Amino acid sequence: MTEHLPRGALAGIRILDLTRVLAGPTATQILGDLGAEVIKIERPAIGDDTRRWGPPFVKDAAGKDTTESTYYLGANRNKRSLTVDIAQPEGQALVKRLLKDCQVLVENYKVGGLAKYGLAFEQLKAEFPALVYCSVTGFGQTGPRAEQPGYDYLAQGMGGLMSVTGPADGVPTKVGTAIADIMTGMYAVTGILAALRHAERTGEGQQVDVCLLDSQIAALAYVATFYLNAGRLPARQGNGHPTIVPYNTYSCADGQMVILATGNDGHWQRFCAVAGRPELAADPRFASNAQRVRNRAAIEPLLAAIFREQPVAWWVDRLEAVEVPASPVLTIDQVFAEPQVQHRQMDVALPHPLAGSGSVRLVGSPLKMSATPVTYRAAPPTLGQDSDTVLQQLLGLAPDEIAALRARGVV
Repeated sequence: MTEHLPRGALAGIRILDLTRVLAGPTATQILGDLGAEVIKIERPAIGDDTRRWGPPFVKDAAGKDTTESTYYLGANRNKRSLTVDIAQPEGQALVKRLLKDCQVLVENYKVGGLAKYGLAFEQLKAEFPALVYCSVTGFGQTGPRAEQPGYDYLAQGMGGLMSVTGPADGVPTKVGTAIADIMTGMYAVTGILAALRHAERTGEGQQVDVCLLDSQIAALAYVATFYLNAGRLPARQGNGHPTIVPYNTYSCADGQMVILATGNDGHWQRFCAVAGRPELAADPRFASNAQRVRNRAAIEPLLAAIFREQPVAWWVDRLEAVEVPASPVLTIDQVFAEPQVQHRQMDVALPHPLAGSGSVRLVGSPLKMSATPVTYRAAPPTLGQDSDTVLQQLLGLAPDEIAALRARGVV
């Protein structure tokens, strides 16, 4: 299985991945992209919940749905799939044997969920003192909600994001992707890397406790400090910005949408010149950003009328030429057709045994590293695809031993 040989910045790091769905798998996929060897532990015959989250599913050569959802493909490349029933003592023993050669364990069970299998942090730390043990949950390891299950949608709601998302006169709205899950995965990676650095220096492992609610609140950033320091609740602005005007989307003559993001007064003045409206730049109500924010209700209808005079390409070309931030609002197909996106290799294809075309297309990593670039070694594995290989190579089990474990439903 040479495609799984570790390369990159995290070469030599082996991770036992006891996560499923999105937040945890996002973290372990990033680590895998960076060169870590990731062994994904899945329940025999069932596997990661998201394998069944479809349609759409990967299509076979006849154009029929396979058992692999496209959702699952989004966060599971560069991993090996090993099926183990950790509810059985033999399965627990296999996990502990694997841990002897792993530096990191990542799990997203409910708080205390792994204790009944003898795989909680407190149960493992004496035997594996240098182990970095990352726990991903909805609400964290402590607190009144710690034992409640977590979901991205709930985190967006409870974490305040929905209160500032959506039209000003509409209802609170979730983001179109599971952003709380994804941000939690990214924070988990940061914590794991910091804990690995500490373990390398001291030999001391630790538990990294990261949750959806905390991560979503942290991602509020300046929106949160707006309230914490000004004492005012940020309001929904639709596509507008609470403290910058104009910073919004506008309909153009061809029915397409354009984004205008005037980060400073120079941008505003140059926009007015392109639009042929020098009187707006001279108007004291709009001369500075602070004045434009105060007079948002007066300026936005004027801008809406101006943008309807020309098609989106006219605006983007002319505004970019004078270095005023502007962009079309692209659909997903347009995103992957964009030359800049293609140049940055954000659309990658990897061989897949179930795909009729022979490969699946995945979103590339945004990490571009000059000395240790990310690698795309393997597509998301089918369920149990690597069980025999891992058990033979890492634990030295003979084929008949593996067959016996499989017959007992352990793997």
